Amino acid sequence: MSRTAAGAAIDAPSTSGRRDSLWRNGDFLTFWFGETVSLLGTQVTNLALPLTAINAFGATDEQVGLLRFLQLVPYLGLALLIGVWTDRARRRPVMLGANLVRLVLIALVPVMYWWHALDLTLLLVIACAVGIASVVFDVSWMSYVPTLVRRPEHYVEASARMGSSSSAAEVAGPGLAGLLVSALTAPVALVVDACSYAVSLLSLLLIRTREPRPEPTAERHLLRELRDGLGWVLGSGILRALALVGFCCNFSMVAIWTMFLLYGTNDLHLGSSTLGAVLATASVGGLIGSLVSRGVIARFPIGRVYLVAQSALLLGPTLLVPAIGPRPLMLVLFVLSFFTTYLGLGVAGVVIVSLRQTLTPQSMMGRMTAAFRTLLFGGGALGGLSAGLLAGRLGAHGALVVAAAGSAVVVLGLVVSPVSRLKEMPQSPVAAAEGG
Repeated sequence: MSRTAAGAAIDAPSTSGRRDSLWRNGDFLTFWFGETVSLLGTQVTNLALPLTAINAFGATDEQVGLLRFLQLVPYLGLALLIGVWTDRARRRPVMLGANLVRLVLIALVPVMYWWHALDLTLLLVIACAVGIASVVFDVSWMSYVPTLVRRPEHYVEASARMGSSSSAAEVAGPGLAGLLVSALTAPVALVVDACSYAVSLLSLLLIRTREPRPEPTAERHLLRELRDGLGWVLGSGILRALALVGFCCNFSMVAIWTMFLLYGTNDLHLGSSTLGAVLATASVGGLIGSLVSRGVIARFPIGRVYLVAQSALLLGPTLLVPAIGPRPLMLVLFVLSFFTTYLGLGVAGVVIVSLRQTLTPQSMMGRMTAAFRTLLFGGGALGGLSAGLLAGRLGAHGALVVAAAGSAVVVLGLVVSPVSRLKEMPQSPVAAAEGG
């Protein structure tokens, strides 16, 4: 896709641009709504699940880190295999099954808690099982959206809208989770996430766009297809750089978030509503970032936008280092730190997903997404595990200092990244072939 086409999609100054807008794509809007509700419910679980471990079972720092690790480690082991599978099948039935499994598993937590049948070991098993279903869904939906959008010049718009949903959920979710946990207890608050998956299931059932069956190939070979997916990502300088920096960013974000939760709960004795309020207020940065991303991408070189946004994400945690002393000052620094991180994430996420979708043909989309998910969530899984281990050894605040320093060092990699040198959105393989 050329810069002219991308700019037209972003600016959409003409009547034709408005007519072609995704606002007129009913199936995309239906999917977007369902995912927005589901993301809101997921934010509730992100806070309620570790608080269930801490408050109901007295989990240690290491056990909370293990919980976060088990939620994300399925991406490290299964994403590539599932990516090959989703490139062989229609994605919507796969997503329906994954959300049904997540609904049942999340609903089991409050039910078993009421029956006094829940313990920490079972909670860890459920967290890992939910993680496996999440791999299946996440690898599928990014490959499915282009089917609904259909036109590559709308990928940035679609990415921005999905990014806005994620940011809006991050704004409303933690505050809602804090209130629900305070009012209902952490296990019971998970009912909200179960209901959100029901809404997502319904939205998928209402979509009318016929998803084409993947074209059969003369020979299918699992290891060859795995190699093709990894080769596609690692063979492209831009995709490879996005994946490696993304690994570091996810490691940093999950580690910092887990350490903050441990520090706020165990050391500062902040209530769940206060923790939720801090994260909700800070998450406004992500909403702002996703809302302004299209305009920023249209006005400035896309590489510069990526460099500045990712630098904000990586440098935001440094504001947590001086967060000691009077409690009001600490809370202000907490908010500023996460606000900066989420602001960068809101803009960078749109750039990253748009580049990935633009540079990858539809036949390779599932495997490309799986390769990215393996690296990104693998980084997150290791970040969660490292957070628990470091907090157990250094204390939560000491661990935050170490993690913030490591996050800042990654900015050096951004400076030399080929993505940071991009002047415009590169041309898609399909467009290049047609142009040739």
